[in-house]
Amino acid sequence: MRTVSGVVRVFVEFLVLWWSSALAIVVLDRVLGGVSLDGSSFTPLPTLPAALVLALVFGVLSAALWPVMMWLMSWIGPVLLFVGVFLAGGVIMLLALYLVPVAVVDQPRDAFVLAALLSLFTSVVSGAIASRSDTAYRVMQVRRQRFRLRRNVVLGNASPGLLCIQIDGLGYDVLRRAIADGVTPGLAKLVRHTHRLRPWHTDWSSQTGATQLGVLHGSNHNVPAFRWYDKATGHISVFSNPADNEQRELERTDIPGLLAHDGASRGNLFTGGANDNVLVVSRMRGARLGGGAGYSDYFADPASALRTSLRMFGEVQRELRQALRQKRKDIQPRVPRGGVYPFVRAFATVLATDVSVAAVVGDLIKGRSVVYIDLIGYDEVSHHSGISRPETLAVLSKLDDIVEMLLAVVEQAERPYRVVVLSDHGQSQGATFLQRYGETLGQLVVRLGTQREPTAVKRHWYEREPDVSAQPGAEGRGYAAASVHAPTAGEEAHAPAGEPIVLGSGNLGLIYFPDLPGRADVNAIEAAHPGLLTGLRDHPGIGFLLVAAPGGSVVLGPHGQVDVTTGEVTGQNPLAVMGPDALEKVRRTDNFDNVADIMVGGAYWPDTDEVAAFEEQVGSHGGMGGPQSTPFLIYPADLPAPPDPLRGAEAVHKVLVGWRDLSLAGGQQTLTGEVVL
Repeated sequence: MRTVSGVVRVFVEFLVLWWSSALAIVVLDRVLGGVSLDGSSFTPLPTLPAALVLALVFGVLSAALWPVMMWLMSWIGPVLLFVGVFLAGGVIMLLALYLVPVAVVDQPRDAFVLAALLSLFTSVVSGAIASRSDTAYRVMQVRRQRFRLRRNVVLGNASPGLLCIQIDGLGYDVLRRAIADGVTPGLAKLVRHTHRLRPWHTDWSSQTGATQLGVLHGSNHNVPAFRWYDKATGHISVFSNPADNEQRELERTDIPGLLAHDGASRGNLFTGGANDNVLVVSRMRGARLGGGAGYSDYFADPASALRTSLRMFGEVQRELRQALRQKRKDIQPRVPRGGVYPFVRAFATVLATDVSVAAVVGDLIKGRSVVYIDLIGYDEVSHHSGISRPETLAVLSKLDDIVEMLLAVVEQAERPYRVVVLSDHGQSQGATFLQRYGETLGQLVVRLGTQREPTAVKRHWYEREPDVSAQPGAEGRGYAAASVHAPTAGEEAHAPAGEPIVLGSGNLGLIYFPDLPGRADVNAIEAAHPGLLTGLRDHPGIGFLLVAAPGGSVVLGPHGQVDVTTGEVTGQNPLAVMGPDALEKVRRTDNFDNVADIMVGGAYWPDTDEVAAFEEQVGSHGGMGGPQSTPFLIYPADLPAPPDPLRGAEAVHKVLVGWRDLSLAGGQQTLTGEVVL
């Protein structure tokens, strides 16, 4: 009897969906002028019979052909797939109209619009039916009962999974203020009841590439910045390049990744050793761009693309309004927010987030052992709006909603999970170097090194400013670009003879001299470019320089210097305002093979807590000074406490690996003690 009742219910739901879709087609037929239904029947709605036939055929064709079309289109990037979904729906609609000629198509464009709107409507109706269905309700109840039973009885022999949620670019101090001000009620509830909040401290290179390489793969050695130059190969590596990221992973195959055992990587720069990856930059090239990237599952429902497109459109409009408001009120500091940036913001805050979060929901339902997701929206908006301005905090509040939603899914999942929320770095705010001093770091280097005016030599030095990777939103733009096409090779630097290569990563600058073999020391630099070092160290926008010297590397400041090996200070210590671990960070970077001939630490003003980025970003990160170097870690109170202080991405990797292994091996038993590194 129950089986018969279930069959009847399914049949009734089918009829409701079919007839409602037909009525939607009747309405759309009157709105769209390019598709005209046959209205020859003698009924109160003359076009209803034709709409019923079209709705049935379109539904059958969609069910049969959509998975095949998604498989074919999955070999392109997610942005192109996002567009392709609309084209595929239109093609299916045109095929339906060809097979059953119940309408005249004057404008094929309207057939595509009809397919998109019909898909959205049927998705809404299906969701409403499911939400009112006893079957759906019972499934939810059974899932809850199974979860309670598993937690109360069986869980002693179970192994909890580990879910790591990274909120990109959110600093420890900004989070604390957000919790106090009610911006992030979900995170506040965690911290106040079940979890603990700790700061941790980045390496000198305070950016996502260095942090994720260390956290996910256990080593970020030889990574001095977001982009750097290799003198031996003439190659510029950048963390938005899939080929470069894949190479970084290959260099670390001897270290098991955090996600190597039944793990999933979602929206990250690296796989962490996972075989299941969605929107992971190191896999956005070649055949793996599609089939191995996993994002095609999100578009299995055509309505997903339409819902996301509407939200992206709203985000673009929101960005245009907010940028205009900043300009009208003359809010300072600020940077230009035009060009393609509104679309980059929409990609970061909507498309990338929707796809990655949907994948994590699937992971939790499947019971994946360890999952790591990066939510990049806050970081992208902070670069252009500021680290704690109203529009940025609004984005953070939406990310808090996502965290709460994932926690709700965890509560419903068959497998228990321990949830860790962390960030990869913070951000420091301030007017840019160019805004303050009227020239870029590259122009300054050439002017000091050649005694020529920067306007006369603007095209005679190699700086990443003309390239997309050094413009505002470098990470977001690079991520979006990798999603559209898949570069297979890195950048080759071609500087005029005798000219330096100047790169910027937040308020960290790197200066290389290709004509000087090996790592140039102070004597070689002074001989080739007299007065350059003196001019740089005396500049008000530069805090310190790291350079090699015959007796060992030195840190040079405007009124003093530090011996890197011994720590001996002569005059005033230029690292004093950079934090107590500044010298240790410098020492570590000084041992890298790819350390620049001159590492430039941008100035930091403690009284205003500001820096001057070498990129056009009002909120920046990549170097030292201010909150950019202090991200946060939120972890369950029953897990062992991490070392205090917790310094470096590699140390965070060891902590997470320890928590992962303890969770998988220890079931639900209380874990005590401290993680030993």
